[in-house]
Amino acid sequence: MLNTAFVIGNPDLCIGCRTCEIACVMAHTNKVLGTEAIKDVPFVPRLSVVKTEDISVPVQCRQCEDAPCAEACPEKAIVQRGQIIYVLADKCVGCKNCIMACPIGAVYLTWVEDKPWQKTAYKCDLCIELPDGPQCVKKCPTKALSVVLPDEIEKSIKQKRVNVVRAV
Repeated sequence: MLNTAFVIGNPDLCIGCRTCEIACVMAHTNKVLGTEAIKDVPFVPRLSVVKTEDISVPVQCRQCEDAPCAEACPEKAIVQRGQIIYVLADKCVGCKNCIMACPIGAVYLTWVEDKPWQKTAYKCDLCIELPDGPQCVKKCPTKALSVVLPDEIEKSIKQKRVNVVRAV
């Protein structure tokens, strides 16, 4: 059974406005948009809106069941916490193994605030510290982002199998 949740973007709805990136930054810096000058907030979103000629969609951690990023971490600084794969920033040494191991490019490095000589890995954590969940999903003006829960994945798989059987 699958046991991790993740956020997925719908390219048919995404307009590439990057509101999700701003919401992510604000959620993780404990700032309220409008009360701080945006230039004073380090802009390090945990997702990235990818734009091509034909499409735009946010790409972020899929909270992989086998978590190649966690397997690649020599410090065991990436762990499963409930339904998410979480970076323990205080254990991370910034070796970049997780970045190389991530199959979708959803792990990033940022400077450690109180250690300006060191970087740490960071990635989507589904806004684990916030009671109303991922702020990118909540703030998207076109509802292009949604949280996929483990039981929804299982239901979808079962329904696909039923559809295949019915089509035979």
